[in-house]
Amino acid sequence: MTESGDLKRSDARRNRDAILAAALLALTESPDASLNAIAKRAGVANATLYRHFQTREELVLAVYQEEVRSLVESADELLNEHPPIDALDKWVERLARYAVTKHGLADALRKATTPGSDLSSTDTYTAIVAALERLLQANIAAGTIGADLNAEDVILALSGLWQLDPASDWTAQARRIWGIVLGGLRPSS
Repeated sequence: MTESGDLKRSDARRNRDAILAAALLALTESPDASLNAIAKRAGVANATLYRHFQTREELVLAVYQEEVRSLVESADELLNEHPPIDALDKWVERLARYAVTKHGLADALRKATTPGSDLSSTDTYTAIVAALERLLQANIAAGTIGADLNAEDVILALSGLWQLDPASDWTAQARRIWGIVLGGLRPSS
């Protein structure tokens, strides 16, 4: 690949990332946000947006999938950067942010998703539970949580995060929910 080709590819990736970031914000604020408004917010021409995402459904699904990918990948990144209990704490904070974002995207997803689309909630759930399992296993090995835990039970205990109101002080409420769950995860004395 030529240097010119590399620059074009880099520019295209930058534009795609800007579109996804703008779409996340816009669709979380309003599920009816227009593609024109998203392009403007991303600082790209409408043609650039359509070159990356030919339909509204494609864009909404890409935003959702990017959020899931980011959440799942962050588990390993956090474990590499922090002690296991801190990594788990920071990951649950991201999970809460994901839950609020997903709540904000729910209307947009409903409007954009048609029968037979590629959005698979089973795959999403499996990926999130697997990321949580890696965090739990690191903490079990470190002795910071009990050894008899499994990720499906913990994600069920955290299901209150999906009830958070994005318009409220959801971060404080998410910390309180996590504090209650974490207390139950600690090893018995």
